[in-house]
Amino acid sequence: MEVLVYGAGAIGSLVGGLLARTHEVTLVGRDPHMRRIREDGLRIDGAVDARVRPRALTDGAHRSADLAVVTTKAYDTDAAARALATGEYDAVCSLQNGFTEERLVAALDPTVLAGTASYGARFVEPGRVTCTGVGEVVVGPLSGGGDPLAERVGNAFDEAGIETVVATDMPRRRYEKLAVNAGINGPSALARISNGATLDGPGGEAAREAAREVARVARADEVALGEAEAVAAVERVAADTAANRSSMCEDVAAGRRTEVDAIYGAAIERADRFGVSAPTCRTLASLVRAWEVGADVRSAAAADETDSE
Repeated sequence: MEVLVYGAGAIGSLVGGLLARTHEVTLVGRDPHMRRIREDGLRIDGAVDARVRPRALTDGAHRSADLAVVTTKAYDTDAAARALATGEYDAVCSLQNGFTEERLVAALDPTVLAGTASYGARFVEPGRVTCTGVGEVVVGPLSGGGDPLAERVGNAFDEAGIETVVATDMPRRRYEKLAVNAGINGPSALARISNGATLDGPGGEAAREAAREVARVARADEVALGEAEAVAAVERVAADTAANRSSMCEDVAAGRRTEVDAIYGAAIERADRFGVSAPTCRTLASLVRAWEVGADVRSAAAADETDSE
């Protein structure tokens, strides 16, 4: 299968690199990472060891492939969609945080599949990423049910040795992913601690309550996700990735913009739409946005605007 990975940072490079062991893969990312891959190939180490030579580009416009996998930060989704709209693809699959698929659907003609990836990935240096934990990739139709195209994509991931599930219950899985992200990302970023310490320490109750709020929003949206299920998912992921730091924690440590709007903004927007109370998600969002303003990666006006939504 021909695959284009748009947004080849840590997770995009890991997934794309693993796919490149079997398939024809093009990575779209930034220099100097792409330049080093062009010169010396991509090195994956850690829980998985591989050296591959995918095609590496900095411009994703006017390309074509059987599948485009979107792994950008959620706030870069619209830019990714504009670039992908200039190309030709049979399917597009998001492995991003937050509910980004609807924005891709609005901008693109190809079928958009929902997806999740629980592999751990860390960018080490240009041309090298570390797999910090073997998880799984889940793909399926955005609205649930079966789809031959999702099966084809799942088979391609399987052929490359990636643990893959083709799911018929993606609406529930999307909300479960949102619950996990809401439970781990904000508390770990604010406390600057690992995923395991987030759930095991004093921040654990805030993490669990954020997950419960997302579950209540899911049920208001007629998606069957119980509060106990959401909490269990957060606890499972935190245990499986105990030594890792969440993407939001990494963003804060690096002094860069976070995905607070894609994670907590998505939960809050839907809570407001369905009349569900979500005070923990609101508090975590406000604190992370306050950090962004203080770190000069978000304007105060933008923070006020999002907090008032």
